Amino acid sequence: MDWLIDASAWVIPVLLAITLHEAAHGWMANKFGDDTAKQLGRITANPFKHIDKYGTIIVPGLLLLAKSPFLFGYAKPVPVNFSRLTPFRKGMFWVAVAGVMVNFVLALITGLLLHIDMWVTPEEAPWLFQNFYRSLQINCVLIVFNLIPILPLDGGRAVYALLPAGLQRPYGKLERFGIWLVVLIFLVPMAFGITDIAEIAIAKPAFWLIEQVLWLTGNIQ
Repeated sequence: MDWLIDASAWVIPVLLAITLHEAAHGWMANKFGDDTAKQLGRITANPFKHIDKYGTIIVPGLLLLAKSPFLFGYAKPVPVNFSRLTPFRKGMFWVAVAGVMVNFVLALITGLLLHIDMWVTPEEAPWLFQNFYRSLQINCVLIVFNLIPILPLDGGRAVYALLPAGLQRPYGKLERFGIWLVVLIFLVPMAFGITDIAEIAIAKPAFWLIEQVLWLTGNIQ
């Protein structure tokens, strides 16, 4: 039963992080003229509108079972018709970074919530503090992972928006291979117990970011 309680402490932070991440993309797209996500009811905090059986359930579950040095997941991508964004470059950039901005805000909120230890200790409310610690971890990992400059990740979209017109087309062609490149670089080595790449590219930057959030929220000096 202990494992079930422990696993349940991942559910709320994972769902909040990925649901609000995707909703933020749709909200920002709507602000720049594309209401596709709004029409489909995807600008919502209802997690059932965003859950992807692989990215929300299977991938995080496998990472937990593999005792991965980091945990991440993803929701169904919010549909965005980039051609409707006005202005196009500015719209694409802000739609791309909207998700990680929300994750950063969630990390800050979590850091502030840790101050409830003035009234209740982690020993008195372990499940609550597990949610807080994991929320901080998940949101920081999502920020780092999504900012990797590979399409279709958010970092790739932001880079595309900032590139000169002459470079956008060849860079954009990489998108069809992007997700497989991510799998090849990170997930395949992990399946064979090789975690060095993931630790250097994701885990270490995420832990650094966690420390900055804790410092900003007054948890460490």
